[in-house]
Parts: sequence; C-alpha cells; structure tokens
Amino acid sequence: MHRRSLVLAGASLLSLPILGQTAQAQERDNPMPDDLRQSLERDPTAPVLGNPRGDITLTEFFDYNCPFCRKMVEPMHRLITSDKNLRVVFREWPVFGEDSDFAARASLASLQQGKYWQFHTTLFRTKGRVTEAATMRAARDIGLDIARLERNMAAEPVERHISMSHMLAEHMGLMGTPSFIAGDEGAFGEYSLEDLRGLVRRARETMG
Repeated sequence: MHRRSLVLAGASLLSLPILGQTAQAQERDNPMPDDLRQSLERDPTAPVLGNPRGDITLTEFFDYNCPFCRKMVEPMHRLITSDKNLRVVFREWPVFGEDSDFAARASLASLQQGKYWQFHTTLFRTKGRVTEAATMRAARDIGLDIARLERNMAAEPVERHISMSHMLAEHMGLMGTPSFIAGDEGAFGEYSLEDLRGLVRRARETMG
C-alpha cells in the first residue's frame, strides 16, 4: 500500500492571515506556508520524540485502530534511533471511532507521567481492536496512575490536540492514516524504513 500526495500549500489554518513566505520558501515549488508549518511542527500539545533540536521534523498522523499504523511502529522506532538529528512529532488523529478517540486521549494524557512512548507501543501491541477496556488495561500494565490519567484525559490540552489534528488533516487534505509529512512533502500508507529515510532525506535537501 503506497500512495503519495504533496502537502497542499493552500490558505492558512484556522483562518489566520497568510504570513509572508521566507525567501528560502519562495524558491521552492509548492512550499508550505510558514504559519501552517508552525501549527504542524511546533504545537506544544504534540508529543515529540527523537532529537527535540533536530534539523528536520517528521510528523506522523495515526490512529491506534489503524492496521497500517501498527505496522509502522517498528520502522519509526528504528528511524528515530538511527537518525540522531531527526525530530519526530506524533499527531493523534482518531478517525476509527469512539474507541480510537478514547485511546488517543489516554495516550496524550500519559505525557504527564513521562510514559508516552511506552504507552504508545503497548497500545499498538494490543490484540484485536483497541477498545476503552484494552486502553485502560494497557495503562495499568505499564504502571500509570489511573486516577491521574483520567483527570488529564479531560484536560484542555488533550482536547486542543485532537481538534487541531482534525483541522490540520482537513486543511491539508490528508487521505487517512498513517500520513507522514516532512519538508513540503506528504506520504500516505505503509512505508518501509528506507522509504521513510528517503522522505527525510528529501526534506533535508529541500529545506536546506
């Protein structure tokens, strides 16, 4: 399953005024607007893995009940551990129903206990559908404070992150999960480690 599409330059997210492009962006074909990139890559509610000061950012939109997202956990882990100058942003984009929405909220809430990646990978190892019960079982398995987790699930940053994911996805015309964005290029579907490395490499070349 390999489908590719360029990220749309388009108008600015949330009806913000379109910012003037940097000189570097003006020299590129179909450059992403600067304010859209800021929303995509620098949202303070989004989990960041890899090198927080990396020279390029790879963003993944995913859903815990997406079978192709499940297959991407290992390639993404290998990419992060092998590229010491890569910054990775995870965007929880629950599009497979209420179970996915519950799992996304719990996963984002786990950030407050410093166990996001552990919870993320545990949820993706779930056999069958990631239901509400399966999500809470995974939370207990990795030792999360359940009462604290439930409080944080209802907090404003979690709601803001999920709302922003839906708005970003709609704005850029994303086809579904998983979707990967680096530089000015978007990619949709299941990708190999080498595919991901190629996406990152082209982004570095484009962004200069």
